Amino acid sequence: MSKVKLNLIAAACENMGIGVNGTLPWRLKKEMAFFNKMTTKVKDPAKTNAIIMGRKTWDSIPNQFRPLNKRVNIVLTSQVNSLKENVSEEVIVVPSLDEAIEYINGRPDIESTWVIGGSYVYKAAIEHPNCDKIYLTEIQNTFNCDIFFPNIDKQKFHLIEEDGVPTEKQTEGDISYYFRIYKRL
Repeated sequence: MSKVKLNLIAAACENMGIGVNGTLPWRLKKEMAFFNKMTTKVKDPAKTNAIIMGRKTWDSIPNQFRPLNKRVNIVLTSQVNSLKENVSEEVIVVPSLDEAIEYINGRPDIESTWVIGGSYVYKAAIEHPNCDKIYLTEIQNTFNCDIFFPNIDKQKFHLIEEDGVPTEKQTEGDISYYFRIYKRL
């Protein structure tokens, strides 16, 4: 069994929508700052975190922000060779979640692993035995979405609290949301 624990991080609205037309349906600066803090924060300053994403999620990140800094970017795609030709060599391109985990296992400098989307990668990660926690920002509005976060089985995951993650309602403009953490039982 791999020592790599998968943390999923996402924001979803009331219908569990997470994206529309290859982008986020909302603009929440504090929520994006939370994402950046969680995926970059390390206890050991000599280490870094890994982020795992599908190719469509990679494509949705604006060019000036790719690869996401201070993190090892791992992209899952069936088109490994064609994507490798179009990304910098520091981006790791593999065909499956298991190969991403195997890669991370061989990197003692990686402290935490974060799955950042999209829908298929989240589903594979939730079903994976290495899935530990789901950090889900629950947006208290409904948006028009074409990509959705998979169902969280409340028999397998329960709500927990964690230091540094606010439990009270957050508000930006006319949008309210909560930071929730679900831990595998």
